[in-house]
Amino acid sequence: MKLIKLDAIDSTNDFLKGLSNEQQLENFTVVTAENQTKGKGQMGSVWDSEVGNNLTMSVFIKDSVSEVNQIFVLNVGVAIAIVQALENFNIPNLMIKWPNDIMSYNFKIAGILIENSIKSNGTIHSIVGLGLNVNQTNFINLPKASSLSVICDAQFDKEKIMYEVIEQLKRNIVIMSEDPAALWLEYTNRLFKKGIPMPFKVNSNQNFMGIIQGVSSYGKLQVLLEDDRVSEFNIKEIQMLY
Repeated sequence: MKLIKLDAIDSTNDFLKGLSNEQQLENFTVVTAENQTKGKGQMGSVWDSEVGNNLTMSVFIKDSVSEVNQIFVLNVGVAIAIVQALENFNIPNLMIKWPNDIMSYNFKIAGILIENSIKSNGTIHSIVGLGLNVNQTNFINLPKASSLSVICDAQFDKEKIMYEVIEQLKRNIVIMSEDPAALWLEYTNRLFKKGIPMPFKVNSNQNFMGIIQGVSSYGKLQVLLEDDRVSEFNIKEIQMLY
């Protein structure tokens, strides 16, 4: 794989996206940055990260999916890859909070942002962005965030974690074409708060109780309601109150 290390950049996703528009990139080209000034989260939210303490990276992936309706399976493969990589560093109690947050216990330790583009020949290229809290210890005003260092009371090598994430990701890209059902099962089993009655809030600011059942093939969260109906919700349409 080709690795590009930057000291500072506004967004590794934007940098890699621009690079892919200018030249033919090797599959699994990786960009990392010690300081990301305008990190992006889901649906335009911001990802803040302490300079030098965390893993901020983006990966270029091409031809992992062939049709638009298969795009969410890449999210599944990526999320599982990160969980698998972190388990190799003995990070405890790892779960996936729909759609793309990685949790340890009840704390968010990582966020994923995948941006896809469809080329004129029909191929799909993806930029997979990962922000992982590694050695940061200060989370003032972020009560639901934590890091590998805080959780494990240890320091971690960011580069070793990065290489492990890439290896697991390459493995899962293969599984996506050979046995996607296995990835879906792992993803569903890893869903944060799955099967537990939980309060939710929808965009209208109405609160309700529900139980997470799973995620649809299009990436919608499936929630069992009190009237025994299962409703599906898009990203940012629903908020879990935990």
